[in-house]
Amino acid sequence: MKRKAVNLQDVWKARSRIAPIVQHTPLMFSEELSQLTGKSVYLKLENLNTTNSFKIRGAANKILSLTDEERNKGITTFSTGNFGLSVAYVAKKLGIKAVICISQRVPDAKVEVLKRTGAEIEVIGDSQDDAEQHSYDLEREQGLTVIHPFDDPHVIAGQGTIGLEILEDFPEVDTVLAGLSGGGLHSGLGVALKNTNPSLRLIGLSTANGAAMYESIQAGKPIVVEEQNTLADSLLGGIGLQNHYTFQMVRQYVDDIALLNEKEFADGMLFMLEKHRMVIEGAAASGISAILNNKVNTGSNVVIVVSGCSVDISVVLKMLDNTNGLSTIDRI
Repeated sequence: MKRKAVNLQDVWKARSRIAPIVQHTPLMFSEELSQLTGKSVYLKLENLNTTNSFKIRGAANKILSLTDEERNKGITTFSTGNFGLSVAYVAKKLGIKAVICISQRVPDAKVEVLKRTGAEIEVIGDSQDDAEQHSYDLEREQGLTVIHPFDDPHVIAGQGTIGLEILEDFPEVDTVLAGLSGGGLHSGLGVALKNTNPSLRLIGLSTANGAAMYESIQAGKPIVVEEQNTLADSLLGGIGLQNHYTFQMVRQYVDDIALLNEKEFADGMLFMLEKHRMVIEGAAASGISAILNNKVNTGSNVVIVVSGCSVDISVVLKMLDNTNGLSTIDRI
């Protein structure tokens, strides 16, 4: 069966559907990054969303599209943390039962926040693939609807609303950078941005400790990649061997993918803390990290998607201790 492609109209529909739940997030000019690069660099602050990440957009669009019967039976999802939080938030707001499946790799800070949402939390296995399998088991056994965290047209369209806001606030944009994992964000951004300006550069940043989308593209098909511990835990997780949408969409829309190491993620996190007084997670710092470490080529008008801020404060304190008092600029 041929699957319907996600188009620009779907993104506009998503914007209207999620408006009661999702705010238009700020686009902040970064004087510090602009001075460093000699370019205009803006930060799209998705960390200021209600659930502290961009993923509420896709979650809201998908859940609001469900039938009454599906809502009454309940929903389930698998997540490295942020998508689960968003699903739990929207479900609670709409009075829907939600079961969030996570692996043992999800950081304690995210687990504690998840527990406070009121959703049922089930910890399964050592990878997102294990959590995914359990989520589909619940669908088969209990009739719950699986809310896929990225490979779903409604989720992709919801994430694409970020692109609409970027174009509205900064129509001169020529380069957009964001962390790349399962590809829902870049697929949505690609639909919104590339259908408006095909020459705009869309760049993905992944962790070298388990870049499933990058490795799959190199292989020419979805493959399984072993997960490893990383500061950018939100970028972990497979793309699904039966990937229906995001693998092809990332290949279509993303111009370049760069891999970042742990020091580089730390550079971006500490830069954001020191220069903009914001605590963000490793995945959210990936665009900043890439610029600080000269990992990407950009145009003159750059937007970095700061995707979320779910990070254990002990991790940040440890990084600060390891700098021995040196600023980010001194260390790079």
